[in-house]
Amino acid sequence: MKRGVVDFISLGCSKNLVDSELLMKQFEANGYRCTHDSDNPQGEIAVINTCGFISDAKEESINTILEFAQAKQQGRLSRLYVMGCLSQRYMDELRAELPEVDGFYGKFDFKNLLRDLGKAVVPTCDGQRSLTTPRHYAYLKIAEGCDRHCAYCAIPLITNRHVSRPMEDILAEVRWLVGQGVKEFQVIEQELTYYGVDLYGRQQIAELVRQIAAVPGVEWIRLHYAYPNQFPLELLDVIRDTPQVCKYLDIALQHISDDVLRRMHRHVTKSETLALLDTIRQRVPGIHLRTTLMVGFPGETDEQFAELLDFVREQRFERLGAFAYSEEEGTYSQLHYADDVSSEVKQQRLDRLMALQQRISAEVEAAKVGTTMKVIIDRREGDYYIGRTEYCSPEVDPEVLIPAAARRLRTGSFYNVKITDAEEFDLYGEVV
Repeated sequence: MKRGVVDFISLGCSKNLVDSELLMKQFEANGYRCTHDSDNPQGEIAVINTCGFISDAKEESINTILEFAQAKQQGRLSRLYVMGCLSQRYMDELRAELPEVDGFYGKFDFKNLLRDLGKAVVPTCDGQRSLTTPRHYAYLKIAEGCDRHCAYCAIPLITNRHVSRPMEDILAEVRWLVGQGVKEFQVIEQELTYYGVDLYGRQQIAELVRQIAAVPGVEWIRLHYAYPNQFPLELLDVIRDTPQVCKYLDIALQHISDDVLRRMHRHVTKSETLALLDTIRQRVPGIHLRTTLMVGFPGETDEQFAELLDFVREQRFERLGAFAYSEEEGTYSQLHYADDVSSEVKQQRLDRLMALQQRISAEVEAAKVGTTMKVIIDRREGDYYIGRTEYCSPEVDPEVLIPAAARRLRTGSFYNVKITDAEEFDLYGEVV
């Protein structure tokens, strides 16, 4: 056990990661040394930032807490704290079941942990973060919460209503991050297109992105978690006409069957979805779309799943993730629908969907062979430098592998790379 060391473990999404980074900065300002997701945690204090989105994430969070609780019982850890979505929603239950944990904090009161340790928030560091990503890119959280209330989703039960951050606060953070060496920003929130409605009375995501792009030193901006209903079309002009904005959009669609969409409370139809996708591709030529789909929603029939497969086959999304429906306590679907699609059928459907997407992804990436693309270098692994194009978000999208023997490259720098080969989810290239 190393005195003065705090091990942070972040589970779940990148929005949680930002919270961990904010708290780490405050710990460091109070004289602690912090590690993040260490392979060999040895600190005297552990802080676990939990996810409570779906059952698998909740199980991972509980197992991680139990692992560190055992370390505390064995004397390898002095104090154990839990924060994040799981403890926000189940704080009373967790306190009763896990007495080994010294304190539970939710999504919005986690800085109280410092006070409970006899420390204080350092005002000069408020809003600053200790980055856990490579220093050339960062996640930029622009809001919390969600007003959409999809039938299956527990997020509004955890984070409550959508709350936008003031634009001036976001821009101040961008300028600070640029000063730390950040060039690439992954703009994130639960529902990106709703940004600004609560503060300014209308959607302001397009204006926010314009202003972020105008900050000197910002080179790439990538947009995550848009919603198809009431999509602000002016955002497409910003993506098309602003060099700093990557031709990339993460827009979760979940399904395409009108009946399933209605029961999901998505407030969008199949025809509206198809029209929006056509508009996006027409107004931003070459854009890469990432979407998320769900299989096994209550009542999903074989015919509706086949309709989903046909939709994916026709749309040929450049990036696609999928998951099986998970019944979440307190959601509309848990209270009103029977979870009537078996786990075996859910898994079969998920496997078929991802096998189809694997073939599409292989064809999409193969079409890039022979082209020259701008690539940012993230790291070196063995005989290769690993980079990404503007069409690739960190950790979830294809990477570009460049032989390290040819020449020395700098992490965080951009290079023009000729694509020489492609696999299902990765590209190979050489600097030109």
